[in-house]
Amino acid sequence: MQLADRSKLSRPIPTPETEHFWAGTRAGEIRLQRCDDCECIYFPPRPFCPQCLSKAISVFAASGKATLYSYVINERPHPAFDGPYAIAVVELEEGPRLMTNLVNVEQTPAALILDMPLEVVFEAITEEISLPYFQPQTRVESGS
Repeated sequence: MQLADRSKLSRPIPTPETEHFWAGTRAGEIRLQRCDDCECIYFPPRPFCPQCLSKAISVFAASGKATLYSYVINERPHPAFDGPYAIAVVELEEGPRLMTNLVNVEQTPAALILDMPLEVVFEAITEEISLPYFQPQTRVESGS
């Protein structure tokens, strides 16, 4: 996937609930939340645990590793992307899933193998916002 015109991308607007996530992407991290009571790790950000409703939550940096859970290849034109491009759901090593795009890989069913190991890369679209994308892991660790 190539970004054709970054100015055509929708720009997320950080809120008090999501500011930690966007601060993390600027720093090159995916920051997740963990419930201090039941230890549930979750995404998207919210001010309470979706499992037990506790407001005792902590923020931590995720590993940046994931696997490809699902995807669809979009063939329709988009002003911000040279197509076709994959719209993907990845499962983070820590458990939560998130929607993203895949980069540095051919956007074909032959190249996009479910459960393939991925790693996060970030693309700054403004000074305040960097978007997380995923690419095939450059080095697969043994014993993981």
